[in-house]
Amino acid sequence: MSDDTAPARIHKPDDAWMRQLTPEQFRVTRRKGTERAFSGKYHACGIPGTYCCVCCGLPLFHSEAKFDSGTGWPSFFQPLAPEAIATATDRTLWMERTEVLCARCDAHLGHVFEDGPAPTGLRYCLNSAALRLRPDAKSG
Repeated sequence: MSDDTAPARIHKPDDAWMRQLTPEQFRVTRRKGTERAFSGKYHACGIPGTYCCVCCGLPLFHSEAKFDSGTGWPSFFQPLAPEAIATATDRTLWMERTEVLCARCDAHLGHVFEDGPAPTGLRYCLNSAALRLRPDAKSG
């Protein structure tokens, strides 16, 4: 990610995030939690639009890249722009996974796996609690 395309960074103390987010959003995005499968409002959502970070509003994924992975979490095969997300190695739960973060505010979004559909072969498996859908103008 180059400096000219990187989103401006946002840093806030936990108490500021707690005032802004619901307890579930805070647990997922700031404490790296995971919502239960099939419990999030976006796992089966078919509304066309842009999925943004619930913490800072950065546009992350478009519904055109969303697919039904059968996992119970919203899944996408590519972000809107590579510089919108960051990744980190996650070694919790006795395994190694690739964590997906918002590049602007470091919100935990979910994980990315190499078992997705063409054209990327990737599955960005995200928590609904980390996202806010901005419907396309013509759809809503």
